[in-house]
Amino acid sequence: MASTKEFGVPWPEFNDGLSYHDVIRPSDDGLTVIEFYSTKYKSSAPLQGWLQRIENEQISVGGRVVTDPNTVLRVGSKLVYHRLPWKEPDAPHMIKVLYEDDDMIALNKPSGLQVLPGGLFQKRTVLTQLQWEANNKSTLEARKTHPAPVHRLGRGTSGILLCAKTKLARAHLASYFADVTSHVGVKRDTDQGLGKIAKIYRALVSGIIGNDKVTINQPIGMEKYPGVAKGLYVASQSGKPALSVVDILERNIQENSTLVQVKIQSGRPHQIRIHLSFIGHPLLGDPLYAVGGQPKCMDCDFMDESFAEDGGYQRPTKPVPGDCGYYLHAHKLILSHPITNEIIDIIAPLPSILMTAEEAKEIAVAQQTTA
Repeated sequence: MASTKEFGVPWPEFNDGLSYHDVIRPSDDGLTVIEFYSTKYKSSAPLQGWLQRIENEQISVGGRVVTDPNTVLRVGSKLVYHRLPWKEPDAPHMIKVLYEDDDMIALNKPSGLQVLPGGLFQKRTVLTQLQWEANNKSTLEARKTHPAPVHRLGRGTSGILLCAKTKLARAHLASYFADVTSHVGVKRDTDQGLGKIAKIYRALVSGIIGNDKVTINQPIGMEKYPGVAKGLYVASQSGKPALSVVDILERNIQENSTLVQVKIQSGRPHQIRIHLSFIGHPLLGDPLYAVGGQPKCMDCDFMDESFAEDGGYQRPTKPVPGDCGYYLHAHKLILSHPITNEIIDIIAPLPSILMTAEEAKEIAVAQQTTA
């Protein structure tokens, strides 16, 4: 049912740090501690950074702290690297609830808040706030529900984030997203229903799009990129199929921008940002993607060898996927309820910058009427 609830706890100044566990395999038998970490985890820190971490007593072998980087490792040795607590970048902590029942909850995620732990954000995430909120409830109620997101939104993207509260609901909702994505690439009418779930976004893009409707069938793959260990998602012919249907809502000639509605059939990471930049209209303010669905900086072999206080690399000077500044909002979600099969229609109110002139006028009139 629709909700007006809001929750959130202010973030602590520092997170709890992290512990990374490894067990030495036969192929690594005889390596020294510094050889193991500087080769296996060179994307985490340069050689000097790992030496600093060893000297700081952040690494243990078999439960005992080691400070000698030349300590020899043997098969079966258990290693733990203790990453020290750090102050995470600023992020909003209050989250509004759009819909909630016994099986699922839909949140209005604010821009700037990461969904799941990763990178610099280990504590300041939607998942953490959901867990804290569940722990605040009665023991019996908390035992029944384990709310967790079933899909992701980019850190800079606002709007509807769907979360499951039970294992059964999570399994069904996950299958919805998987089923929709698996049909991409299969010839079908893009105006037909998109299975058991449909996602509709609003976005503000640079430039004036001439056509009133654009269908984008551009595969999305990965390429190496500094500061992103697993690589960056980009437009790539060797990537996985992805489909976006774009409807133009309003053109602003004076500002050289276009307000669009985007219905996505797949859910590839950063799909809308990549697809709109691919057709020559990157999201207004997007720091990462340029025309063609590629990163603005193409010299991706460069790596800064300087390191921060914790021994790890300095934050990349180049833009990374989590950087904000663009205007993208998950506005509508229509789905078949994972348990009852009832059709649920969820709407996240639009930020003013993503409203059409007519929508903004209606809001202003409504506010005057209630004043």
